[in-house]
Amino acid sequence: MILIEGDRLRIRRAEMSDLNFILDLQVKPENVKFIVPFSKEFHTKILNSDCTKNMDVIIEEIESGVAVGYFMLSELDNPHNKIEITQGIIDKKNCGYGRETFTLLLKWIFGVKKCHRAFLDCKEYNSVGIHLYESLGFKREGVMREIIFTNGVYENLILYGMLDREFQVN
Repeated sequence: MILIEGDRLRIRRAEMSDLNFILDLQVKPENVKFIVPFSKEFHTKILNSDCTKNMDVIIEEIESGVAVGYFMLSELDNPHNKIEITQGIIDKKNCGYGRETFTLLLKWIFGVKKCHRAFLDCKEYNSVGIHLYESLGFKREGVMREIIFTNGVYENLILYGMLDREFQVN
């Protein structure tokens, strides 16, 4: 099921046939340092669900149909009209696909789903992500200090949010 399309990319609901792609993306060395990987069982549960609470989505090139990334969206069924962008990984880097994906996701969140708020967190050393989020108009809302424990070290997460009235198509 296609959620939204742009000039080069489309975002569609992930299927069971995408599971290995998602799991492989999570453990690639260039990705794993910026995320907390979820288990095969966790993703399988999401993929087999009706996606009213969480949804894995695939980002693919329209022209080739090749998957170039994956995102997880959460809190889809909450009473507060918000969606969390829980995890996102673009596999095909340095093509502008991260910016295009986020723009499409925000168009879907605010334009199609009519949400009031989108939010995410990221590790404090994810300078590429931070630059992207801030350039898209996300506001830094705070820091969760030493909230996750990775490889023997406590890490901080920076919280970012955007309200519907702040979203502007770039």
